[in-house]
Amino acid sequence: MLPHRVALLFNANKVYDRQVIAGIGQYLTFTRVKWDLFMEEDFRSRTLGIRQWRGDGIIADFDDPVVAEAVSALPLPVVAVGGSYADESHYPSGIPYVATDNKKLVQLAYGHLIEHGLERFAFFGKPPEPDNRWAHEREMWFRHLTAADGLEGIVYHGSPTSAGGWGRAQQEVAEWIRSLPKPIGIIAATDARARQLLQACIVGDVPVPEQVAIIGIDNDPIVQVLSCIRLTSVMQGAEEMGRTAAQLLHQMLHGGDCSGARVLVPPTGINVQASSLYQCIRSPHVMRARHYIRQYACMGIKTEQVASYVGVSRTLLEEHFKRELKKSVHQVILEHKLERARHLLADPMMSLTDVAVRSGFTSLQYMYVVFKREFNCTPKQYLERLQA
Repeated sequence: MLPHRVALLFNANKVYDRQVIAGIGQYLTFTRVKWDLFMEEDFRSRTLGIRQWRGDGIIADFDDPVVAEAVSALPLPVVAVGGSYADESHYPSGIPYVATDNKKLVQLAYGHLIEHGLERFAFFGKPPEPDNRWAHEREMWFRHLTAADGLEGIVYHGSPTSAGGWGRAQQEVAEWIRSLPKPIGIIAATDARARQLLQACIVGDVPVPEQVAIIGIDNDPIVQVLSCIRLTSVMQGAEEMGRTAAQLLHQMLHGGDCSGARVLVPPTGINVQASSLYQCIRSPHVMRARHYIRQYACMGIKTEQVASYVGVSRTLLEEHFKRELKKSVHQVILEHKLERARHLLADPMMSLTDVAVRSGFTSLQYMYVVFKREFNCTPKQYLERLQA
């Protein structure tokens, strides 16, 4: 029996789409279902010629209105994947739909910021365009949640990202951040939008998270690599969406009627990092110093350089740190180095020497000394604990 020919219409340049595709692959692996999968060679979603495609079924990203329109009327089984909608009429008629739960994504982010003591909130969304409907659903739920708590939910759409307009767009984001009441927690519609916020805060010298706490949605590893300050992000259940979509299509290919099926997949949790860990800090000197340390701790900075950046003497800065954090400036720098080292140790492709260098330690031997003192184990033993 020949395998069914199935087209996957997704843009794998997005982490969400890649995770959905991974979930489809997991379903095929675990169930030993054999499909002949079609995707563009560059893993982009193109509908040109899809009406002439002689296949058996399609799983498609219906957040893209061009894709949705192109495949909705095809005379073969189609499973839609996309964002959830409060308005039922926005779902495609007669097509099974697997959705990321936009309400729960925003609820999880909002609750996280509240738990850290914040009382002001904003949302950084996307401009109103047909293929951004999912972003406006998230914005709508943000407005609902803040209104229900009697709070002002500040919303900013920003500009579309392009090379030509990048400088102006970043300047506009920086001006918006400076205009906000502080401290404030900001939920970004995606990690890509959250990265813009982080960059604007760094350029505008706005301490994160002491004045602006940021949380994104997607848990995109590329954003983490590109950000000086590690980003807190809500993890979508995209792989589960892929597995569910594949299961529905499998049933349809064997005569099952799934036309009325609709599955909402909740987020799987939050990857908590530095960008959202708000603490009430009264000293502006400590705020500025920690903002600088988060960016440059792993580049070998010393207490004197931090004090120079803040614009006060080392003695005065140490007094403020002891009063606010009960720690020295050196201790806080070391904590950031250790946090970076612990993260890098989880990468099996990285040598211990590289971990030491990229974490800002002067030598591998010194990193060993610090680990032994702080954790009562060597870096290698710490790694073995992680893998146990």
